[in-house]
Amino acid sequence: MKMVKHIILWKLKDEYNNDITKDGIKVGLEGLMGKIPGLLEIKVQTEKLKTSNADVMLYSVFENEEALKEYAINPIHVKVANEKVRPFTETRLCMDFSEI
Repeated sequence: MKMVKHIILWKLKDEYNNDITKDGIKVGLEGLMGKIPGLLEIKVQTEKLKTSNADVMLYSVFENEEALKEYAINPIHVKVANEKVRPFTETRLCMDFSEI
């Protein structure tokens, strides 16, 4: 099976578009490394160029598609998403892919 990359872009709600919120998202999600089976790499990017129209990016790599599916429902991930991400985001775009 091929590794899967999971990319998410978030636009934050205006009232939460600040360093405290962004740092909480970064620390929360990057803190999942080593706690989720099949998660090989995870990075949250909060610094951006002025030409960007997203506020936060998640870049993560999984062993395979099954590992990504398990990550999505893993209680540790769900807790971080529900407490550190979802309440503060206006929009979410996701792209999952495996490279040939």
